Amino acid sequence: MKRRIMRMATATAGIGIASLALAGCSGAAGGSGEYDPEEEVELTFTWWGNDDRAQRYQQLIDAFNEEHPNITVNGSFSDFPSYWEKRQTEAAGGGLPDVWQFSDTYLRQYAQNGLLADLSEYGDYIDTSAIDEGLLGTGELDGTQYSLPLGFSTWSVFLNDDILAEYGIEPYAGGTSFEDYSAWMAEVTEATDGAVFGGTDYTQRIQNFENVLRAQGGNLFTEEGELGFDEDDLRAFWERGAADRDGVVVPQQRLEELSPVSGFGGNVTASEASWSNFIAAYLGDSGASSISMVAPPTDEEGSADLYRQAGLQMAVSESSDHPEAAAIFLDFVVNSPDAGEIFGTSLGFPASETKLEGATLEGPDKQVADFIASVEDRIGDAPPAPVVGYGSLEQKFWDLGKELGLGTVNVDDAVSQFFAEADVILGS
Repeated sequence: MKRRIMRMATATAGIGIASLALAGCSGAAGGSGEYDPEEEVELTFTWWGNDDRAQRYQQLIDAFNEEHPNITVNGSFSDFPSYWEKRQTEAAGGGLPDVWQFSDTYLRQYAQNGLLADLSEYGDYIDTSAIDEGLLGTGELDGTQYSLPLGFSTWSVFLNDDILAEYGIEPYAGGTSFEDYSAWMAEVTEATDGAVFGGTDYTQRIQNFENVLRAQGGNLFTEEGELGFDEDDLRAFWERGAADRDGVVVPQQRLEELSPVSGFGGNVTASEASWSNFIAAYLGDSGASSISMVAPPTDEEGSADLYRQAGLQMAVSESSDHPEAAAIFLDFVVNSPDAGEIFGTSLGFPASETKLEGATLEGPDKQVADFIASVEDRIGDAPPAPVVGYGSLEQKFWDLGKELGLGTVNVDDAVSQFFAEADVILGS
């Protein structure tokens, strides 16, 4: 049985949202409507992630082939930005993979252009009964189920316990104000004389901005698909990071040298804010013997600013020649106890009860479970469904945050550039 996993070459640069050209490019489903377990089938499967995730997916493919030896799964992966650039190119050319790791941020974009299979048509091969209705809804658009959640995560702050112990620094307590978090990062940078920085500029990540908005009762977007904030809101947020960018957080140039490994993964920062499922990747990248998770800073004590993010999904392409086999593999990744055993919480806390049954929640997986329980009182309602083009907006936000760190743009110009991009994407 031939199986292989490849890391994709960096995708062609310069593919903007305007050139996505998805409409009219969807291919007709090639499935026969019946699955023949004796037929030899090859599937293309792709995901974003790192070497740790690749190794786990290979284990899962091996387990899948014990039950379905006739289905060869050819896997490939890349980092997140390259991943979506590659999908855009494939979508324009009608060559999307049969089954792929998906994100709810792109649900409207790909589903509305007929590029994703309606999973209800493959109900004989996919079981959704073990997934909470609320989480199922994260892969649903206008009543059609286009993808299924692999797990859910909550925003958190990671701490490298090895570094903190080496320099005798008390861990960040978690759940404080952003000002207190900045003060703690400054303490780390000073204590190590700049050998290790307290963290990365938190204003680079749109999720931290989202939490600030939610603490004030808002969201990034409205139910009508409009921005839920104005230029003054964004300007104030990015200006918060000015003092941190002046010698407290890791310099952006250093991060550029480390990329695609983050500052935290490269052991040049003692903390980093990210989704809770990143703990396995951070352990793998940093080689740390111990990483802790604490509640992220908040703008309003007692607010429900966090939420269960079920962004990591699985989908089948409408153009697949073997949608039944792809559906069987998707079901295995989403629901099987093998997936729970192999991935634990590294794809998020399992969204499927059957997958959860296979997971042994110990070590880092137990940390994730305990962390999610610890912030339960801060978890509020899910935000409105991401708008079409949210992935591009998120990346634009991040890119501008990096430029602020490099000093190649000032806050006012960054705000103008973000809103200009939003106007194009949202059609304002």
